[in-house]
Amino acid sequence: FQTGPGEVSAETTVPDHFQGYPGVVHGGVTTALLDEMLGRVQMGTDPAESRFLYTAKIDVKFRRNVPTESPLQLVGRLVEARRTTVTATAAMYDQNGELLAEAEGLLVEVPEDMISGLDLSELGWQLYNEEQREGEHQA
Repeated sequence: FQTGPGEVSAETTVPDHFQGYPGVVHGGVTTALLDEMLGRVQMGTDPAESRFLYTAKIDVKFRRNVPTESPLQLVGRLVEARRTTVTATAAMYDQNGELLAEAEGLLVEVPEDMISGLDLSELGWQLYNEEQREGEHQA
């Protein structure tokens, strides 16, 4: 969900089959979730304004064990946008708001010729706004 300009959030629960050891999410899965948040900070809910990015560099700090089968909150924030690159941060919190892991990344814009003609929303590249989030909880 887009929660503000250059800010996205997501909620998830990671199943046990993604554990690195009993009850703890594998570090690679944690990194992948943070990376996904980094890549979506510039997507926006307006397709005409979306930027599609890939990660050139990611620095992850694991603060605490990330539990499986427990609600997690992820937040991605834009730090700086340039012509072809973006710097962003992402954080993962437990249900009590405790920071579990965080990342900073340098992302590079995907060349237009690589994505022209693709239906990116069909591939899952879509963000939702806050009204859509509210409707989801009411349904």
